[in-house]
Amino acid sequence: MTGAADIYPPHSRAAALAHSRAAALARTRAAALAQTRAAALAQTHAATMAQTRAAALEAAHGDASAARILRAVFVDGVAGPAALVSSFGAESAALLHLLSEIAPDAPVLLLDTEMLFPETLEYQRDLAALLGLTGVRRIRPARAAVAGADPAGDLHARAPAICCDLRKVQPLARALAGFGAMVSGRKRFQGGARARMPVFEADFDGRIRVNPLARWSAEDVSAHISAHHLPPHPLVAEGFPSIGCAPCTTRAAPGEDPRAGRWRGADKTECGIHSAARKAAPAA
Repeated sequence: MTGAADIYPPHSRAAALAHSRAAALARTRAAALAQTRAAALAQTHAATMAQTRAAALEAAHGDASAARILRAVFVDGVAGPAALVSSFGAESAALLHLLSEIAPDAPVLLLDTEMLFPETLEYQRDLAALLGLTGVRRIRPARAAVAGADPAGDLHARAPAICCDLRKVQPLARALAGFGAMVSGRKRFQGGARARMPVFEADFDGRIRVNPLARWSAEDVSAHISAHHLPPHPLVAEGFPSIGCAPCTTRAAPGEDPRAGRWRGADKTECGIHSAARKAAPAA
């Protein structure tokens, strides 16, 4: 009687096993590729839909006052569940004050990179208490991710873009899950890509970004802060017109661009959390 071992010699069995494994690996790769393509297609569709929605919101509310825009977003919910992202920096008090008069319990996200100036954290506590903002959340980077990518805490000096992604972009993406809109305090007078931004813009992931102060000038911001007796960030008086993480922020000399002290000497002007809006697909 002939056994299986006689029918399939050892080298044939090994070849069959290798072929089976290769086929299984090919099927796994094909499934992963199909999944990636489906996700990319869904993201493109979401971006296109968001661009269309952003254009409609811009037409309906883009010329309104900052207060009316905030009311439309946080009270009327025109862009879905919304959160305001604030650095509690040099000019943040103006937008936070407006929010406090409309929706003091709205979510306010502060990206605590664990490299902020101590003065910023103190200012956040004091200003939130003064304005009665009860929805402030301090968003920190994942400990495991920091331990793996920046154990010595010097990534900002070696690769500032990667550091910002680790400590700001990724944590914010997690914090914004479930929100349909993100509100920022960006203004056109700050220059760069901000000079042309609309009030309502779209993210590549389908979220709406809202810039209620887009049309405000530096004088408008100062006038609002003065009129409502809002406390300035303590570092403003020390020559910091724009304030980010301590290792990457220097004083700006008189006459310099207010953001000249951010990532000084590096080919970098944004941390990355606002870059995604410019990647949104154009409306069909």
